[in-house]
Amino acid sequence: MNIEHFDDLLAMARAQTQPQRLLMVFTTAECEPDATPAQRAAHAAGEGGVLRPLMCVDKAPEELADFAALAAEARDAGPPWSLLFTAALAGRTSASEIQRMLDLLVKRVEAGEFGGLLPFNPAGEVVLIG
Repeated sequence: MNIEHFDDLLAMARAQTQPQRLLMVFTTAECEPDATPAQRAAHAAGEGGVLRPLMCVDKAPEELADFAALAAEARDAGPPWSLLFTAALAGRTSASEIQRMLDLLVKRVEAGEFGGLLPFNPAGEVVLIG
């Protein structure tokens, strides 16, 4: 099964034999204060910029009905976001281990280390980052 939408990821996580936790970092794209006029124009057109984490959360797949429910929860919890980065954590894990992994995920996003992460746009569609 290909993952093209967040709901595909949710279905795959639910189908696993081991318990799953979905780790998620919601980000926004910002323009650096020292950006050039060309960089500012590109950012205004929806390209470029720097991703800044806004909030993070972990959820068991059973806690989410679908992407629309997650998006509504995110709207209620924080500011508008541009990209959602996700990773899955398999097996039984403690709350402290989940928090440690969320912290690591936030640091990876801040550093631009996206390998192994699935990015989704606000419509729940997978985004290719090149």
